[in-house]
Amino acid sequence: MSLVKGLCRIMERIAPLRFAEKWDNVGLILEAPHVRPNANRVLLTIDLTPAVVQEALDTPTSFIVSYHPPIFKPLTSLTLANPLQTSLLKCAAAGISIYTPHTALDSVTDGINDWLCSRVAGPLRDIAWTSRFIGQAFPDDLGGVGRVMTLKEPVSFGLLHAKIRQELELKDLQVAYASPEKDRAMVSSVAICAGSGGSMLLGVDADVYFTGEMSHHEVLAAIQSGHNVVLCGHTNTERGYLPWLAKDIEEFIQEELAQPTDPAEAEFLKNLEVVVSTKDEVPLVTTSQ
Repeated sequence: MSLVKGLCRIMERIAPLRFAEKWDNVGLILEAPHVRPNANRVLLTIDLTPAVVQEALDTPTSFIVSYHPPIFKPLTSLTLANPLQTSLLKCAAAGISIYTPHTALDSVTDGINDWLCSRVAGPLRDIAWTSRFIGQAFPDDLGGVGRVMTLKEPVSFGLLHAKIRQELELKDLQVAYASPEKDRAMVSSVAICAGSGGSMLLGVDADVYFTGEMSHHEVLAAIQSGHNVVLCGHTNTERGYLPWLAKDIEEFIQEELAQPTDPAEAEFLKNLEVVVSTKDEVPLVTTSQ
């Protein structure tokens, strides 16, 4: 189907699937057997929840970009007894295809990890900084796993995590202190990984580990080896990137329309609307009662 092929090619340009982790399941997760008639919307979400699927069904959506793969482990059946399988069957029946970029979008240059760098750097505009990859860069310097930011001038840990909370528009976050100075400790480097970054960050040379979540024992290992920790919640390190992704998709659609690779595909891409889901949300909330 021309629409699905065209959007898959655009997503591949934004986040080449060869950059995904070997354990990941990325790409076209569900190809509907037909294109939904009179549908001109691409819906972006972090997770394919029943609420997001209903949002897609209630709007003229023909294509969903779900950052997390809705199919990760092999499925032994497709029935209506399972909520996830029900969501997939509803999408297929309605003519809605689903694509997942996941770790390819984390690693690519100007992807989620670079966006997180910008969230750290944003409040520190007067301080110059550089970044490097954790490990080797991809060919042609198109990305790499994780990021380590090095600040030209140190800042207090308290200021750093307060500004991260502000930039990500969070009411609260979790921090772990590696020294008795706590918030007064001065830091010059931040290792960054979107989502769940414990296994990637442990052992990295940086004053602060900034990620969505780490296990209890990973946090203990980090602070006992001299690394402060900032945890924002898994999807809070990812969801804020979706408006940026929407702009990228829109720009690539316009490029395709200006110089179409396939005229038939270009015809399907006309008048497409790229929208961030309003039903995709953090599953955990903090309560004081």
